[in-house]
Amino acid sequence: MTISDVTPPRAADESPAAAPDPAPRKRFLGAGKQLHAGPMTYTVLVLFALISLAPLVWTAIAASRTNARLAQTPPPFWFGGNLFKNLETAWDQAGLGTAMLNSIFVSSMITVGTVLFSTLAGFAFAKLRFRFSTTLLLLTIGTMMVPPQLAVVPLYLWMTDLGWANHLHTVILPTLVSAFGTFFMRQYLVTALPSELIEAARVDGASSLRVVWHVVFPAARPAMAVLGLLTFVMAWNDFLWPIIALNSENPTVQVALNQLGTGYIPDDSVIMAGALLGTLPLLLAFLLFGKQIVGGIMQGAVKG
Repeated sequence: MTISDVTPPRAADESPAAAPDPAPRKRFLGAGKQLHAGPMTYTVLVLFALISLAPLVWTAIAASRTNARLAQTPPPFWFGGNLFKNLETAWDQAGLGTAMLNSIFVSSMITVGTVLFSTLAGFAFAKLRFRFSTTLLLLTIGTMMVPPQLAVVPLYLWMTDLGWANHLHTVILPTLVSAFGTFFMRQYLVTALPSELIEAARVDGASSLRVVWHVVFPAARPAMAVLGLLTFVMAWNDFLWPIIALNSENPTVQVALNQLGTGYIPDDSVIMAGALLGTLPLLLAFLLFGKQIVGGIMQGAVKG
């Protein structure tokens, strides 16, 4: 018997070599690999996209028809040839040129003020320690439960006493601070902004303003983008307070569109044309800044 015929003893904790798997099994995707959607996913996405676009498409179809055709049964399901005529009529009747500029200015100022003040207040509630912070946060959240209609009369009397009636800053100033925005930013900064970063900036001698500018704002950028988009849309579509505080000589878009249906027989095609014109700036803003907003959200979702 030779030495090669002797099999060395196997250790107790040593397991035999695993045989190669003839049929590779499906494993979980590792980091960096992309998941591919199946046909069912695309079907559901296309279905929801069609449902979401249906009101906008119907508005465009109604704006391209005549009022007599819209009154017929069944209603039209395809575009007509009066779109540009109805758009021009709605533009002239409602004075949408001035209204568009007013709405852009009002919505932009409200968005900038809400995002700025909500971020500062959210940072204070999330990371700073001061007396009655919990009580003040609960009071801020509690204001969200009060219907805004209850504040219309005292707010209008206050603005009238100040001599601000029928001015754009009457619409801007009461909405520069948002309880929802403060709570939204507070909830985001609690987890997205490590306290160690603030302490490190303090150790380096950074002032409070520098900490906010160089630490808080970069960390809060994704949430600020989302809050800015939501605030701009709500400010653009606001109707109750602007129609009370402004007159027809200095209106926003929603106040101006209210003048289109005041005839004995309202022209529904012209009203739809005006609604289409009032929606186009929102669509344009999303097309221009949607990629940056989604990119900021995805950047804030990545850890490490």
